[in-house]
Amino acid sequence: MNPVASYQALALQTRCRAVNACTGVLEARELLRANIDRLAKMIPANMAFIGPACKLVVLPEYVLTGFPLGESFSQWREKACISVDSPEMESLCRIAQDNKVYLAVNAYEKEKHFPELFFQGCFLISPEGRLVLHYRRMNSVFSPTPFDVWNKYLEVYGEDALFPVADTPLGRMAFVASDEILFPEVSRMALMKGTEILLHPTSETHSPLTSGKDVCKQARAVENLAYVISANTAGIEGTPVCAESADGGSRIVDYRGRILAMAGTGESLNAFAEIHIANLREARRQTGMQNLVARQRYGQYAEFYQRAEGVPVNALSGVNDPGLKPAGESQPDFGSRMTQPGEAQPGRAQLLALQRETISRLEKKGVLP
Repeated sequence: MNPVASYQALALQTRCRAVNACTGVLEARELLRANIDRLAKMIPANMAFIGPACKLVVLPEYVLTGFPLGESFSQWREKACISVDSPEMESLCRIAQDNKVYLAVNAYEKEKHFPELFFQGCFLISPEGRLVLHYRRMNSVFSPTPFDVWNKYLEVYGEDALFPVADTPLGRMAFVASDEILFPEVSRMALMKGTEILLHPTSETHSPLTSGKDVCKQARAVENLAYVISANTAGIEGTPVCAESADGGSRIVDYRGRILAMAGTGESLNAFAEIHIANLREARRQTGMQNLVARQRYGQYAEFYQRAEGVPVNALSGVNDPGLKPAGESQPDFGSRMTQPGEAQPGRAQLLALQRETISRLEKKGVLP
C-alpha cells in the first residue's frame, strides 16, 4: 500500500429526494434507483471541477431515500433498505470504480440475520469498486442499532465489527453517522484503532447560528487529532417537514479544529479541501500539550462507564428471538413487548417508549433529580 501524502477530499452537498410519499414499494424502489443514477452523473461532474487530486467523496446521510416518518420497521425495509449484495450496492460500487475515487455512502440497510429490523449503514467503497469499510450506526433515537440486539449481533459478527476502521492509502478512516458527532465515545473508539479521518454523513438543521453539532465537529477533530469530513444534505423534498431545514454547512475540519472549507446552502461542491495525512501523522508523534492522542489515560474512566446507567442492552432482542433476554436482571425486557397482540408493528413509537423508560430509570437512580 503506497500512502498518499496529500489529496483533495469533497463533502458533496446534495439534495435528498425522499421515498416517504411514494404510493407503494415499486414507486419507492424506482425513486431510490433514480437517486443513484443522479449521483452517477453528479459525482464525476463535480470532481472534474476540483481536478484529478480529488480522491475521496463523502455523501450526505440517507441521501438515497430520506428517513422513516411513520413507517413501521417492515414497511421501511421494503421501501428504502438496500443490502451489501443488492443491485443498488453494485451500482454504488460501479460509481466509485468509474471515477477512481473512495466513495462514502450512508443508507438504510436490511440484514438477513435480523429479518424484522433494519440498520443505518455506512459504506466506504474503494476505487476498485470494493466495500472496504462497513459500519452500522450505534446511537439512534428512531432506528434500531446493534446495541439493541447486542448478544446476537456479537455472536454473528464479533466485536471487531462494532467500530471498524479502514486502512487505506489516503489514511485510516472511520464513520461517525449523523448526530453521533455528539457522542465523543464513537470517535474515540475509532481513534483507539488509529483513525485519522472521521467520515461524517449527516442531515441536520443549518442556520447562520452555530449549532451544537457544528461545535462538536471541531471538538472531535481537536480531541482526536483527526480530520472531520462532514457532508450535509441540501434540503429534503417529499416529506411534510419543511424541505430546506436540513440544508447547508457541509465542511471539512482539520486536526487542529480549523475549518478548511464550508458550503453555503443548496447543492454545492464548495466543501472541498486538501488533506495532509503526512502532517497529521507528524503531529501525533510530537511531545507536548497539543498531542491529545498521546495523553489519553483510558483506564481512569473504565470502571465508571461500567457502572453508568443508560439505554438497556438487547432492548429489541424480542423482535427476533423471544427467548433471548436482556443481560442483567435490572434491564427491562423491552423487546418482548414490541409485538404484543393488537399493537402496531415495531417502529418509531416503540423506540420513543424505550427512551421514556430510560429517562424513568435515570430518575429513579438519581441521575435526573
